[in-house]
Amino acid sequence: MRFPRRPRLLAALLLTPLLTGCFASSGDDGGESTDAKDGSRLRVALAFPPAENLSPYGADATILSRLGVTEGLTALDANGAAAPALAASWRRADDRTWLFTLREAVFQDGAEVTPAAVAAALTHATEAKPAPAALSGVTVTAKAEGSTGVRVTTSAPDPVLPLRLSSPSLAILSPKAYDKKGAADPVGTATGPFELTEVNGSTTAGLDRFDDYWGGRAQASGVDARFIADGTARANALRTGQVDVAEAIPVAQAATLDADTRRETATTRTTSLLLNAESGVFKDASLRAAARAAVDTSALAKGVYEGHADAGAGIYGPAVTWAEGKRVQPAGRAGAGKPAGASITLATYDNRPELPEVAQVLKQQLEKAGFKVTLEVREYSRLESDALAGKFDAFVLARNTLVDTGDAVAVLASDHTCGGGYNIAQLCDKTVDRAVAQAGSTADAAERQDAAMAAEAAILGTDAVVPLVHQRVITGVGTEVSGVLLDPYERTLVGTGTRR
Repeated sequence: MRFPRRPRLLAALLLTPLLTGCFASSGDDGGESTDAKDGSRLRVALAFPPAENLSPYGADATILSRLGVTEGLTALDANGAAAPALAASWRRADDRTWLFTLREAVFQDGAEVTPAAVAAALTHATEAKPAPAALSGVTVTAKAEGSTGVRVTTSAPDPVLPLRLSSPSLAILSPKAYDKKGAADPVGTATGPFELTEVNGSTTAGLDRFDDYWGGRAQASGVDARFIADGTARANALRTGQVDVAEAIPVAQAATLDADTRRETATTRTTSLLLNAESGVFKDASLRAAARAAVDTSALAKGVYEGHADAGAGIYGPAVTWAEGKRVQPAGRAGAGKPAGASITLATYDNRPELPEVAQVLKQQLEKAGFKVTLEVREYSRLESDALAGKFDAFVLARNTLVDTGDAVAVLASDHTCGGGYNIAQLCDKTVDRAVAQAGSTADAAERQDAAMAAEAAILGTDAVVPLVHQRVITGVGTEVSGVLLDPYERTLVGTGTRR
């Protein structure tokens, strides 16, 4: 059964303090307009087609959160702190236990959001294979606590659990979403302001407004999403009025859009060259050092990105404002060896159109240093499994370092440790693992930042990761569109206040 509805004005007044400054909220144009009941549908072009049938546990989780389909217990606010979402509040009971109090909400299939349903959803996430990146290195147990509470326990102290639970890959779905094999279907089973009603493979998806959304009715009546991997085609679709919003506009296409339709957002995304440290040519640390020495990052920032990016300084870039003053120089690096014509395969994907050009420039730089380079470019969904399996010698990846949890340590654990679920560099180094574990166990915020930077230095010291550039993202927004949600974590795009 559904919860009885509160008067809309009262609900809005009660929710306002909770949502101020939160990227998961309705944005500058939030609230309900007089034409909300019959609002226009939004047409959105996304860069990444579903790679895993819109499973909430992997890369597709961000697609669902950007379209306003899914939510977690928490969200991230404008400062990167944990903010209320399905959980109205929380407290830490002891070193390993947190108690979350749920707000009144319903799933899109009409079922109540109960403690038992939330605990079951989190349990399904912990059992997913591979594990969501947000749970890398963490063991979580969730149990219902009374009529409104969920008790979440970790095997070891986890001072950033509320941040971790904001991850799009830990979204809460209705019990009907899960099958006996552990797969999760988000169609009509989530809690966000828009309900996924139709998915046409990797080409389009349809969403309708969810009128019983706890945060108030969305101003748009629905969303028609198109997955357009080609960046030029996305820009053309916006310019010709075929879509209202187009994400990840290529730098080369930015000048073709009117100035009032471009939005540039500083993000925590870093593009890096990842070198396979487990097998092949780059198992040799001296050849990784030679590759790192061959790379000229300033040529990439000024040339390929035409000034819309900063030269790589580390895993964390300028948008992580505290990082620069705490950065530690890597120590113990191997000396550069001689490539002597060693053959390598360098791969990347074309969903972010600058990446093939970055890879082409790197190919030239590496060949000048003495490597023989074969370049391979595919659409991301056709490349990911091979990349994670370590089938390439080198890989160019654009990665938002805070997208999974909002915690700077989490990306280090998932991407650069022996047990990491997104370890494309296949890095397994005891010194790195110890440094990341030390950072993960540090509770004090300032000390945790220091520990994260020490871990970053340990990772960079292996030369398995070569930071290239820190990106700014360009989003195309039609002149009649307002309320688009642009945040440095790239988790949100469409919310209750997005309309045309």
